[in-house]
Amino acid sequence: MKYYIGIDIGGTNLRAAILDETCNLIDKFKIPNEVEKGPEYNLDKLISGIEERWTNKEIIAVGVGCPGPLDIRSGTILVAPNLRTWEYFKVKEYLENKFNLPVAVNNDANLAGYSEAVVGAGKGAESVYYITLSTGVGGGFVYKGEIVSGFNSLAAEIGNMIINEDRYKHANMNYGGLEGQCSGINIARIASNILGKELTTKDVFEGAKNGDLDLQEVLTNWVVNVSKAIANIIVTVDPEVIVLGGSVVINNPSYIDNIKEEVKKRVYDWANINIKQAEIGDDTGLIGAALLAQKLNV
Repeated sequence: MKYYIGIDIGGTNLRAAILDETCNLIDKFKIPNEVEKGPEYNLDKLISGIEERWTNKEIIAVGVGCPGPLDIRSGTILVAPNLRTWEYFKVKEYLENKFNLPVAVNNDANLAGYSEAVVGAGKGAESVYYITLSTGVGGGFVYKGEIVSGFNSLAAEIGNMIINEDRYKHANMNYGGLEGQCSGINIARIASNILGKELTTKDVFEGAKNGDLDLQEVLTNWVVNVSKAIANIIVTVDPEVIVLGGSVVINNPSYIDNIKEEVKKRVYDWANINIKQAEIGDDTGLIGAALLAQKLNV
């Protein structure tokens, strides 16, 4: 039996999983990412864990998911906000030298979308667009089994898409950008400003459910803004399936129907709109990374 390693590099944790050749997840583990100690220190810890746990497995290749932006061709992390000591680190080259195996690197949202396209909610579809609505907002587009990355590795990076005229600027993104309006932390930011007190994303959804009219309006606007982004995606690449994932959606699935209705108002009446909830859950990026590794052996 052949096996493939998936690695997910996050600002809080580094995770690794092993899949067999039929895409079954066999085992996984995680370690803290001590970002201040740099990439070599943290990756060496992860590699030691992989070698200890899976020493008797015939590992063929390794796939890695990282926050963007990336230079996917060279496997280099560029300027990820939560990985400041990892800037311009050549993660592909480093891991290939350590494992003596082929390594592929891609954006973590792309890989989440890839796993949903191959074995999740988009399985069997020719084109799948994945959107994660979580702490941040990300996307991934898979067409005929291939991740569409674009010339600058920016394809499907929808967090910077302008969806309204709001003058809030999130990080180094556009004014009125999707992430600044629709991510979990920005739902909380907008609601906190309106109510004049500190709220979490969970507080906003629970308050709206309990009848708070101001919070209901915040979430109505959130649904509209998300629907604008999806409508823009539809008229750009017209995917067969749109998969919504991330903690905001997974914890509040009832809003998917609201999003569908708002999307329909913004596209042609005759268009077939297929929006689904993500199926894989927290392991979607890990599985996507291992599936990416599997492609290296095709």
